[in-house]
Formats: sequence, structure tokens, C-alpha cells
Amino acid sequence: MILVVGDIHRRFDYLNSLINEKQPSIVLQVGDFGYWPNLRSRTKIKNGDTVVYFCEGNHEDHESLKSLKNNEIEKNVFHMKRGSTIDLPDGRTILFIGGAHSFDWEFRTPGLDWFPELELVTESDLENLPDKKIDIVISHTAPEEFYMSFSPKEDPSRESLSYILKKYEPKLWFFGHFHVYSAGFDSGCKWTALAHIESYFRHWVWLDSARTK
Repeated sequence: MILVVGDIHRRFDYLNSLINEKQPSIVLQVGDFGYWPNLRSRTKIKNGDTVVYFCEGNHEDHESLKSLKNNEIEKNVFHMKRGSTIDLPDGRTILFIGGAHSFDWEFRTPGLDWFPELELVTESDLENLPDKKIDIVISHTAPEEFYMSFSPKEDPSRESLSYILKKYEPKLWFFGHFHVYSAGFDSGCKWTALAHIESYFRHWVWLDSARTK
């Protein structure tokens, strides 16, 4: 019972409702989780026994994420740094690789709600990738091979993710960032783009519903 969830942007009330309705054992979240610890007026995450793993998007407090000494930000809610992995009970390994270019950077303030030097997937991230078999990738944006109709060309993170696609040849890949639902099959990988959690159309999927042979 593993649920994959699209961008949240601090709408934890929606996440709470989804967890309460579906009762998953694990939630895998594709970034733009909404980690802004200095904003006090926010809904508390009510995940109960559900374990939540999220990678960062571009719209996060990257400075605060970078300074975390413990990746468990709340009970059973874990920030998964770029290149971190978890192993599922069935033996599959999931790689988390957050980060992306902010489409709306012109309307944001560097160091306040935009961290251009921290939001992108970098060469340093690629140099620190694990040396192990990867079956599933959870990222924020997508490799260049995965066609998205709304895809600004200036995001170098997509090229970095293409490297990961070639390196690991995963069977499943999930991402958000574009706030639309889409799916496809490229380079031997079945991929799924998830809509924003406030969308009524496909902002979540069961992990095993996307399993390939």
C-alpha cells in the first residue's frame, strides 16, 4: 500500500485527507512538498502510522533543508536528500533526486523564497550517486527523454536526470513539477507525471499500479 503523491506546496490539509481516505503504509512525494519551517501558520501533518518520504522541489526553503541534522522533520516524515535510497520489502530500491529550475523565478526573491544556487541538480549530486541497482526513481522534474509539452529549455536539471536514466535504467519513474498528469514509456522506463495535489485529476497513484514486468 504505497502511494505516490504530486506537488503539495504546503497544502497539508489535502495530504491529511488523502492519507485518511487511502490509508497507505508509505507515501512517496515528488517534491515541492512545502518545507518552510519559519512559516508558523501551517496545518500540521497528520500522517499517523503512514511513513512519508519526500524529495525537495524547487519551491522549498533550501537553506533550511541543507542545514538539517536529522532528515526526520516530523514523526514519520522524512526528507530524502539527493541520491538517498530506500529498499522496499519486495527487494526493489528507490532513488530520490529532488531539485529543478523555478519557472517563476522572476517573481521570487533570492535568499528569501528562491535559492538559485541550491535548487538545481548539480554535477556534485551526480558524483555522489549510490553504486547499487536502482529500480524506481522519485524526482521533482524529469529527464529530457520524457516529453512534457510545457518544458522550458533552460533547466539543466533535466540533463542531469537523463544521466541518471542512462546510468541506472530504472523500470519506474515518478515526478511532478509541471502540475499536470501524463504518462509514457521511454528508454525502457515507465514514467508518470503527477498533477498538483489541489487538482481533481490524477495527483496520486498507487505505486504498484504502475509496475512493469
